[in-house]
Amino acid sequence: EAVAAEWMLEFACSCLCRHFAEQSGAEFWRWRDVAQALINGLSQIPPHQKKTVYLCQLLIRIAQGKSLGLQFENDQRISPLESALSFWTFLEREEIKLEKLHEDIRRLIQIQIVAVHMENRYFKEAAEALERLFTDSESDKPLRVKLATIIKTKDPYVPLLQSFSYSLLISKIKSYIELFMKENETNFLKQEAIKHVVSKGLGVTALQNKPVEVNENGKSDLETKQRFVLSIILLRDVLGQKLATSTFPIFFKFVVFCDLSNMENVETNGVSLACSRRRQRWTQNEDMELKVGVREFGVGNWAKILAHGNFNSRTSVMLKDRWRTLSKIK
Repeated sequence: EAVAAEWMLEFACSCLCRHFAEQSGAEFWRWRDVAQALINGLSQIPPHQKKTVYLCQLLIRIAQGKSLGLQFENDQRISPLESALSFWTFLEREEIKLEKLHEDIRRLIQIQIVAVHMENRYFKEAAEALERLFTDSESDKPLRVKLATIIKTKDPYVPLLQSFSYSLLISKIKSYIELFMKENETNFLKQEAIKHVVSKGLGVTALQNKPVEVNENGKSDLETKQRFVLSIILLRDVLGQKLATSTFPIFFKFVVFCDLSNMENVETNGVSLACSRRRQRWTQNEDMELKVGVREFGVGNWAKILAHGNFNSRTSVMLKDRWRTLSKIK
């Protein structure tokens, strides 16, 4: 169960990363709940899974960074983004590479902590957050002085805040996710299962190396699914009846079903239809928010409309395109 539980955390983190990158809201929230349940079940974080836990917590907070009403810390003054910054600090300590990307993301989170407060016209809270964010080091001083000046103007749309926007932060986090997934693709479950199978004198090499003919486009997707199926087969062999008779498999079977059910949609060339990115439909409420925003701020001020409206993972470009569509319909 310990082996499977550690694998499940890696698998949940992988799903969380994928859905964050694809901006697929419902799936992201579903896997957020799964990852959070697994993390809450840990008595302590295994050293080799610290980065996995920190990344999950970071993504959950970044995704809800504009919701100042949400609390992740006991201190009610701490916003979701400020909480995210603490987990980003943990991640930085676990890595020695990516210094430039680390610095960019840290600066963007700091700026957006102030920007989100200002967008909601919480200027006093923005000033208090600024005091908590920066030390007295000389390297921090230029940015600290600029942000303090911006808070005094009480204008959330100054060029600095627009240049270091929330959408840019999301883009940088996506870049980090991509690098993280490449460096941490450990196939943990398969490795543990192979150790066990080899110790029993059973052969798995033939199964691993079995050739499959697919075209180049479908190769990556099919290989991923083959590895997943192999992991499930080996897990069954490793844990056997113990897994089948424990209370653990209820949740495990749910996780397995979620991904295996997608395999029914694999085309003959190996490309998954279910994994293709879906376009998110505009809701009636979003259209209304867009119309209200245009009336208040005018056509073209998409950043202001986005900041003040209640949109589901939209960008300024999406707002502009949707307005063009609505204008044609009208």
